[in-house]
Amino acid sequence: MSSSDSADHISKWEERVCLNSGRKFFKPKVSGSITPAVGMFFKSFDEAFAFYQRYALAAGFSARKNTSWKNGGGLVKIRYIVSSKEGFHVSKEIDAGSVDENSKKIVRYEDIYFLPAARSIDYVKESFIPGLSAINIGSVKAFNIMKTMYGGFGEVGASKVDCKNYKRDLNLYIGEYDAEMVVRRLIRKKECCPGFTCDYVISEDRRLKGLFWADKQSKTNYTVFGDIAGFDATYKSNKYDLVFVPFTGIDNHFRNVTFGGALLGSETADSYRWLLRCFVNAFGNEPKVVTDQDAAMKRAIKDVLSRSRHRLCMWHIWEKLKTKVGPVLSANIDFNTRMTHVVWNDTIIPENFETEWHSIMSTFELENHEWLKDMYDLRFDWIPAYYHGENLAGLMRTTSRCESENYFFGQICNPRCTLVEFFTHFETAMDIQRHEHRRNDHDTRYIQSKTWSDFVLEKQASEIYTKTTFKDIQIEIDAAITKCMSKSHDTVGDVQYYEIKDFKQPCTSLFKVQYSKQEDGLSISCSCKRFEKFGILCRHIFYVLRYDDITEFPRRYVHRRWMRDVVLNGSNHCNIRFDEIGRNSEIDKVFREIVVANEYVVNRLVGDLDELCRYRDHIKSYIAKANEVMVAAPPPSRKERFAILEGT
Repeated sequence: MSSSDSADHISKWEERVCLNSGRKFFKPKVSGSITPAVGMFFKSFDEAFAFYQRYALAAGFSARKNTSWKNGGGLVKIRYIVSSKEGFHVSKEIDAGSVDENSKKIVRYEDIYFLPAARSIDYVKESFIPGLSAINIGSVKAFNIMKTMYGGFGEVGASKVDCKNYKRDLNLYIGEYDAEMVVRRLIRKKECCPGFTCDYVISEDRRLKGLFWADKQSKTNYTVFGDIAGFDATYKSNKYDLVFVPFTGIDNHFRNVTFGGALLGSETADSYRWLLRCFVNAFGNEPKVVTDQDAAMKRAIKDVLSRSRHRLCMWHIWEKLKTKVGPVLSANIDFNTRMTHVVWNDTIIPENFETEWHSIMSTFELENHEWLKDMYDLRFDWIPAYYHGENLAGLMRTTSRCESENYFFGQICNPRCTLVEFFTHFETAMDIQRHEHRRNDHDTRYIQSKTWSDFVLEKQASEIYTKTTFKDIQIEIDAAITKCMSKSHDTVGDVQYYEIKDFKQPCTSLFKVQYSKQEDGLSISCSCKRFEKFGILCRHIFYVLRYDDITEFPRRYVHRRWMRDVVLNGSNHCNIRFDEIGRNSEIDKVFREIVVANEYVVNRLVGDLDELCRYRDHIKSYIAKANEVMVAAPPPSRKERFAILEGT
């Protein structure tokens, strides 16, 4: 109860005089519903004490339990409840007769919130603090937010130390059973949510070695976007040093989409083999894989994913380059420009790559650099020139995807958090990711993209593809009109051959387009291999289609993964969150409805002060009723609340 609530119970102080001694004393006049009266009956001492605590707080002091008298059989006959200032504290330096009488006074009602009895982590705060923890906001910041929301320190009903102690005690309650609690919750989620998968393995000493999970929405996403899947074992997720391994792909808005996750106790080939088997069992087929240059991972992929090709993550290699060559060379503009051109170039062939690579090594005296020599030996696994025509290979090396993924998961990995907290963070991150997907779907459906030209295929593309993908296609169509020119055109039988000059490309060679009309539609390809690498037609092909006056977008070259509404995000998946398992869902539901309804009413009445005051009075009139209800139901202990909160 806040100090302002307490003040409403105190109308005035009633002055009285002791008939025997003549001394004056003051009795607070408190609301009758919480004033002790002769004849009151309580089912237990705890009920009586809870009632007297509320009375004391309303009156402006704290209560505590005092001595008790027992009969010969050990049964308690009398138990005293007294003011927390009852009695004297005798100091060695101070005579008992000199004790400051002010220490026994009732506090001013505006200072009531300083009393221990006025402070508690109640149900609302128990929901608020873990709720903010789910987005990595600690207990101190949570207190500061509540102080601002409620209008001051005295209105929070708890102190900063109370919030810190609550979080500390919760973590102590979780204690050594952290992993067991997580596994039990995931198993219960599997029982409640069709399509949810989890698997785990423990060591001989009963420690968690591996944990894998994926929900129904992740599996739905994988059926569409699982052509490319990467996993990255670089995140230390919690205080147990378990490695977090997210499985990530790219959705139809060219944004990251998470297929599932895992925690591993060690980064050995056996651990990765177990993990990859779990992944294949959950999703039914093998992905293409991109990861860092971990030898154990490479062996596991070779053993388990026989039909997948192991690629290294270019972004992670590029990030390491900055530290491996030193600060001077990493700041050299010429070095960076030449390395960027040779490493990230989609158009050069292997021979040109090797010529330029060796030239760079010679120019900057790096021929004997061990790490660069290792990277050159691994060039078949990460340089685009060596998988030029591989299907959708271009998606694996996109720097913006890897960088955003690293930032995204870096936010939820906290080396100080418990496993229970980690999973709450993970599900919050998934909520954010899926919300963004729904927002992008919404923008695609309801915000019409502007066309840049009168080319009929551009208008059709805007109605086929997502808004984000259409922007890339639009750039290619614009370049076909403004940056490309046919240098030659030959026809052999039913096949037409074009040589296209692309004035935007730095290379001097011409791009060759092969084109024919068949009974089942158009057949067209380009030597740049953009469609093969990204699933999107290139400017050179659009040039030919426009030149030949094609008026119908060739559906054969519409990759399903980039289309609108290819997957309905979140419409049918189970909405039971990890942190809701074990709690009273009905109470949580009603609590949220009250919060939303209260906010709605305030927003509607904020322009009418009189009506707003009437609503306030209506709400505050229920305080007495709430106090009466609470008399028969003393609050559960903190340990009991933790058990409810954690579901164990």
